[in-house]
Amino acid sequence: MLYRNFATQEELDAEYNLYETVPDVQIYADFYLRESEKLRSERVHEANVPFGPTLDEYVDIYPVPENESASPVLVYIHGGYWRARRSGEFGFVARGPASKGIATVSVNYSLCPKVKLAEIVRQIRAAVAWTYKNASSFGGDPENIHVAGHSAGGHLAATLLSTEWEEEYGLPKDIIKSATAISGLFDLTPFPYTFMQPQLQFTWEEVRLYSPLFDIPDEAPPLLLAHGSEEPSELARQSRDYLEAWKKSGLTGDLIVLGGKNHYDVIDGFLDAESELCSAMLRMVAPSGRSGESGAVR
Repeated sequence: MLYRNFATQEELDAEYNLYETVPDVQIYADFYLRESEKLRSERVHEANVPFGPTLDEYVDIYPVPENESASPVLVYIHGGYWRARRSGEFGFVARGPASKGIATVSVNYSLCPKVKLAEIVRQIRAAVAWTYKNASSFGGDPENIHVAGHSAGGHLAATLLSTEWEEEYGLPKDIIKSATAISGLFDLTPFPYTFMQPQLQFTWEEVRLYSPLFDIPDEAPPLLLAHGSEEPSELARQSRDYLEAWKKSGLTGDLIVLGGKNHYDVIDGFLDAESELCSAMLRMVAPSGRSGESGAVR
């Protein structure tokens, strides 16, 4: 067996080639872009703000100028199997949070095979550190930062939870107050066996170091996992296994299954603060700014 009960690459590709799970993936890409352009035409925003030394390291900021007090900040990490997409395609995720007084920072990062996975993880961590240090410049509250990500972005959001913020960045260890990982990939073991490996070029050391399933932190904020009911069974299992390991370590977490949603429309709930996805996430991101009071849990 290559991985679990999968004996061939073809069997793994049938689960992990998500482009084949919908009739036309371009429909969703066009939807993302259209909704993102619409939001940017309606709201104050700042695009392509550098947070690191390379041209790929930038964030798009969607503040809430009408807030009378500092806004909670949602750091959003896009998907694309670590090898595709840009932050500008996902500006629409700021709509639901903004309606509840929450600013959004959408992170852009370098992609495989231009860089290795270790560099992507470093960039995402650097983006959160930058957000903490610069939140006040766009009306955000550095003590009320939350993270969310979809697919590969869900994986990257999870890697943030095992970051040694004090030792590596000189920042508070509880810098992240909650995390939401949608259709996340928490065990990277199958990917070197799939059609994506020529682009991903994952090493076994990277699989070991950057699989969140194998790196559950001792302390962490509340975690929300979500996936669509129409996604491949492996995507659902990845979330279930991660939540089980998370709870076995005494950490607080929950899982919601979004009925009728596939891998691509599972994130359209960000458009509406009252959607099942957005409302579940926003319950952890209290606009009052008190969401971080409980601190890390063990």
